[in-house]
Amino acid sequence: MILSRLQTLLGAIYDLGVAYDVYDFLVTDRTSLPSEVRHRRCEEDLIVAEPLCDPQAVEAGSPEMAVSLYLDPALIDRLARQDPTERLHGGNVADCWAALEGVSHFLCVAWHADHDRPVSLLELEMQAEVDKYVVTYWLMQQQSPRRFPAELRRLLFDRAHVDPILAEGREALYRRASRYAEKFCRGIERDLRSERLGAEREVLARLRRFYRLPGVRKLAHIDSLD
Repeated sequence: MILSRLQTLLGAIYDLGVAYDVYDFLVTDRTSLPSEVRHRRCEEDLIVAEPLCDPQAVEAGSPEMAVSLYLDPALIDRLARQDPTERLHGGNVADCWAALEGVSHFLCVAWHADHDRPVSLLELEMQAEVDKYVVTYWLMQQQSPRRFPAELRRLLFDRAHVDPILAEGREALYRRASRYAEKFCRGIERDLRSERLGAEREVLARLRRFYRLPGVRKLAHIDSLD
């Protein structure tokens, strides 16, 4: 199934070893969500129960944390009909990114919980944008190995916009996450486009190191990039 394939792909890229299955946490009926989030219009929503360490962070290390991933059933149906892991194209890339964002959030929270580490909302959103770039690149290379997806970074970052209704007052956070992710992916793209022997292997190692950095160090690392 599509979500399992995306989870497996992300797990392999980052060598995560997360034992949880995203389908065990999947909710497709919005009326079954907590009352305070039922009004949201988004197709993807990760709901993390208390405790929260502050309004900008999830205390992922708490054993009492409860997680649900909501995905709109229409989104899942569309992905089942046009599976991006088999053929990614302009007609299903937006749906792929919506589902991938949810899986990315789920894995990031689960990995941090397993390692008793907090994760901020900024880090979750930034990592999801990086994951969209990396997974889309991987899929396109698998499906068209002779063609480098040069338009990918522009499509993902330059043409994207934040919906103020869906952002619910956090537009600045989403824009900041996107800026950081774009700068990091720019360096990844530069390495992937090089003809240096072993470049892809070095990028994979770099991605894994980056994933494991604490949130503040991730931002500092990106700030230090050219």
